[in-house]
Amino acid sequence: MKLIFMGTPEFSVPSLEALHEAGHDIVCVYSQPPRRAGRGKKERPGPVHARAEALGLPVRTPTTLRNEDAQQDFAALGADVAVVVAYGLILPQPVLDSPTHGCLNIHASLLPRWRGAAPIHRAIMAGDAETGVCIMQMEAGLDTGPVLLREAVSIGRTETTGHLHDRLSDLGAKLIVDALDRLSELDAVPQPTDGVTYAAKIDKAEAQVDWSRPAAEVDAQIRALSPFPGAWIMRDGQRIKLLGSELAEGRGAPGEVLDDNMLVACGEGAVRMSHLQREGRGPQSAEEFLRGLKISAGDTL
Repeated sequence: MKLIFMGTPEFSVPSLEALHEAGHDIVCVYSQPPRRAGRGKKERPGPVHARAEALGLPVRTPTTLRNEDAQQDFAALGADVAVVVAYGLILPQPVLDSPTHGCLNIHASLLPRWRGAAPIHRAIMAGDAETGVCIMQMEAGLDTGPVLLREAVSIGRTETTGHLHDRLSDLGAKLIVDALDRLSELDAVPQPTDGVTYAAKIDKAEAQVDWSRPAAEVDAQIRALSPFPGAWIMRDGQRIKLLGSELAEGRGAPGEVLDDNMLVACGEGAVRMSHLQREGRGPQSAEEFLRGLKISAGDTL
């Protein structure tokens, strides 16, 4: 098919690669404009932008699609379909209507659960047992369109957002190729009105750990915010990120360290830290971390 690809972050790259490998005619890639990053604050293209250029595909990085010129440029591409994966700009109705088969979105949840910006984080934080990917026909509402394909996956009991992100990214790539191969035979199923939830963007204020909460909630918070922005605590004046954990048997005052291997009591139950990060250091296993910063049974975090 003749298609336009619209995406920006690393999550979108496998889908771009899969569509390219499947032989689709990608007439243009739309991505967010380069951002200043690094010590020199030089402009750097996003992951999709960089990969598209490596594949020899034309790239456009408009700051908006709301003006008439941008919409005419989009329509002039004459695409059969547009594939949208974490693009980051709102698509106005003229853009949604322009491709022959409209715009298809790869969304990392089982709609209508977790519409919005952070579906992977929110699914883990809420303690969901499963999530998945939907291929959705886009319309003006926020992730409200009918669903063409969906596939569920279970969420592992120690799984972090980083790991689940990669699994769902690969699943989305597989499903969009399948969807385009069978587009003429797929039914667009309206989303149910029951069970709608919204995945608000993660606020860094959510990242500080409160040990008085039940262990299940603390564990879910830690895994949901790993690797970014990272749930954190303070210890001897420095911030420590908690990047991996699991539920464990234990009881004590909230924040009390129950053994010499990072088992910490919560309001109910306990969690064991598996990966941590000190300021100015990279992520470490709990064993490596404890070689550099002593935390022992009886301490309080």
